[in-house]
Amino acid sequence: MRLLPIASLPGMTTLPCMIANKLLAGRNAVLRRFGTSDHPPATVPMVDLDRYLGTWFEVARLPNLEADGFGRRCVNVTATYTRRPDGLIGVQTVSDNAAARMRRSEVNGTARPVNPGGSKLLLTFYYVVRGDHWIVGLDPDYRWSLVGTPSRRRLWLMSRTPRLDPAAFDHAMAVALAQGYDPARVRPTPQTVSA
Repeated sequence: MRLLPIASLPGMTTLPCMIANKLLAGRNAVLRRFGTSDHPPATVPMVDLDRYLGTWFEVARLPNLEADGFGRRCVNVTATYTRRPDGLIGVQTVSDNAAARMRRSEVNGTARPVNPGGSKLLLTFYYVVRGDHWIVGLDPDYRWSLVGTPSRRRLWLMSRTPRLDPAAFDHAMAVALAQGYDPARVRPTPQTVSA
C-alpha cells in the first residue's frame, strides 16, 4: 500500500501535517517491526492432523504478551492436541510461570482447520478469544513444527521432545526467515521436564 505524504493533500496546514506525518511514521515503524499481513506467510501444503495430534513442547517463541508480559515468564510450555467427538480438535496448553514461583497454568480450547490442507487452524479459547495458528514449517517426520500468525507477530517452534537438536533448530529458523519472520528475535523456551 502506497500512502501520499499528508503535506501533499489539499487544505492541510503545517501543524496538522506534521502531526499526521509523525503518526504515519510511527505506524510504519510498527509495521516494519512486527510485519504486515498484506503478504501473509505461506503455510505448508498439507498437514495430516491425525499425525499432528499429541503433545508438543515449545522450544522457542517470539516474545508475546501472553507468555512474557504482565509479570509472566512462561517455561515448560506444552500444547496437547486431541480429537474430539464433535469433530473439533481439543487444545490444552500448560505452562509454568517462572516469574511467580513456577505457578502452573492451564488453558483449554479448540482448533479447527480453515483450509483444505489443514495447515491453517483457528484456535478458540474461552469461547471468545480466537487466533490464527498457521503451520508455516513442518518436519517430514513431524518431529518439529513452526507455527505462526499471518501478521508475523507470533511464532512458536514446537517439538515432540523438550529439546531440539541444533541442526533441526537452525533449519526451522531458516524456514522462519524465508517466511518473513525475524529469527533474531526468537527466544528459547526453557524446558526443565523430560520427555
